[in-house]
Amino acid sequence: MAMADQTFGFFIPTVTLMGVGCSKEAGDQAKALGATNLLIVTDAVLAKLGVADLIKGHLEAAGLKATIFDGAEPNPTDKNVLAGVKAYEANGCDGIVSLGGGSSHDCGKGVGLVIGNGGNIRDFEGVNKSTKSMPAFLAINTTAGTASEMTRFCIITNTDTKVKMAIVDWRCTPNIAINDPVLMVGKPAGLTAATGMDALTHAVEAYVSTIATPITDACAIKAIELVAEYLRPAVANGENLEARDKMAYAEYLAGMAFNNASLGYVHAMAHQLGGFYNLPHGVCNAILLPSVCEFNLIANPGRFADIAVAMGENIEGLSDVDAADVAIEAIRRLSSDIGIPAGLKDLNVKSEDLKVMAENAQKDACMLTNPRKANLEQVIGIYESAM
Repeated sequence: MAMADQTFGFFIPTVTLMGVGCSKEAGDQAKALGATNLLIVTDAVLAKLGVADLIKGHLEAAGLKATIFDGAEPNPTDKNVLAGVKAYEANGCDGIVSLGGGSSHDCGKGVGLVIGNGGNIRDFEGVNKSTKSMPAFLAINTTAGTASEMTRFCIITNTDTKVKMAIVDWRCTPNIAINDPVLMVGKPAGLTAATGMDALTHAVEAYVSTIATPITDACAIKAIELVAEYLRPAVANGENLEARDKMAYAEYLAGMAFNNASLGYVHAMAHQLGGFYNLPHGVCNAILLPSVCEFNLIANPGRFADIAVAMGENIEGLSDVDAADVAIEAIRRLSSDIGIPAGLKDLNVKSEDLKVMAENAQKDACMLTNPRKANLEQVIGIYESAM
């Protein structure tokens, strides 16, 4: 799908650790980066459950200092980032460990950008607005969805406008990404489902992106295959370490895909739902994904036929258009099987807000690589079809 006269980058962390127990290496990895005093950016739940203390112990065992900042809220805000910056400075830190899902990683990246560059996090909205590196940065993942532990994306809510700011900057790619399935076993079924569908959305949007490449295609298709096989078992039994491990690989591969091929209308529209209503990002993606796929189908039916195969569907004898319908139905069935709400009405989304959200979605950077271009009325129509 890529144009012959374009050039393409590929962005991933310098080091990635995968597999059971790999989070125990956090201290040695931080030391290798030259850090001595780390701010652990996490959320109140992980702090309360003792996961932050566990990681702090690994850092201290390596002879490092660590302070826990548990002020990363779901859909982190510019205020969360400011509080994190103050905690970093007050404790004389020289490195950051983000611990959690996308909210913790995004908040940590926001802190890192401001510490490295000065100014306000709002200054960095857009593409590559920073001029200096973040401090040493490790991202330790506890969910299998956002891939924020390995991407150059950082999503922060502007509390004045209630719009999620998309910051895309190669300098906010973590140095070290750690995906330990042991840290994921305590995740509730609903969160497992939502984050898993987030990973699927990343892979699907990257695969049909206008700037997809052979590298991102390979990552996206494998991610879809893994989600199709392992998300249901992971939701059914959170202590299934094989399913947890395979979902960690799925979300990481999906991250490799969208970190480089970008996304599309699902994310542009989901960002507005998150900013307006503070709704769970993965759930918004899951509900919007089939409707956006239906809109995008005519742009490249063959790609959606490939997705059907990756989802494990038999498309023998079908045209690409009919096979694409099979893919979309398979996505709907997966969502239903794992308990995702059927429509946006179930999340108390109001029809009167659709127009302003559609207007904001049209300005979101994720719109740029969607395979089919939509006008305002069409974006409103996609929201309506997902209600």
